Amino acid sequence: MMDTIQQQGLRRRLVQQLAKKGSFDPIVLDAMIRVPRHLFIEQSFLRYAYKDMAFPIGANQTISQPFTVAAQTSLLDIAPKMKVLEIGTGSGYQSAILCELGAEVYSVERHLSLHENAKQRLTELGYKLRLYYSDGNIGIPTIAPFDRIIVTAAAPEVPNLLLNQLSDGGVMVVPVGAGAKQEMLKIRRIGSEFKIDNYGTFAFVPMLRGRE
Repeated sequence: MMDTIQQQGLRRRLVQQLAKKGSFDPIVLDAMIRVPRHLFIEQSFLRYAYKDMAFPIGANQTISQPFTVAAQTSLLDIAPKMKVLEIGTGSGYQSAILCELGAEVYSVERHLSLHENAKQRLTELGYKLRLYYSDGNIGIPTIAPFDRIIVTAAAPEVPNLLLNQLSDGGVMVVPVGAGAKQEMLKIRRIGSEFKIDNYGTFAFVPMLRGRE
């Protein structure tokens, strides 16, 4: 799969721009330099792959803009070997970032077409992770608990079923809200209690139930 010197240069420039826009974890930005975003989007948007923009990927879903990816991933505070659950595989781009950070990644997608495309793409790129075609609202209780959970769609309210799959000390990053904009929440589990911090507004597609 092609990743030209020009594309690598555009990727570095994008990451440099992101570094000026927010206080992101440098380790996350380094991971974004290593992941060829242009391989996760449709050909018709290829020329814009390294713009800070979201693009449709089919099934009424999108690949998040790089700013959002950098923000969510930085909030996770991932360390190597952490067990991470991703809700919404989508194109697989966020999954690749998590893999680059050394996480043990479990990713759930409710759209069969996206699940299959992401599986093929990630396999071709050499990423090792576990992908599930399932309803993200229920997570993966048989594999829980997870050190980290990232939700890449807008939950109408804090998803309690997923909260219960966090390990003690674990963190979930989830956009919550039913409108056009959602609040980005970072939720840390401390025993039976949960500490919630709000990191501003973002825009995501809605988190739906069932499979398609």
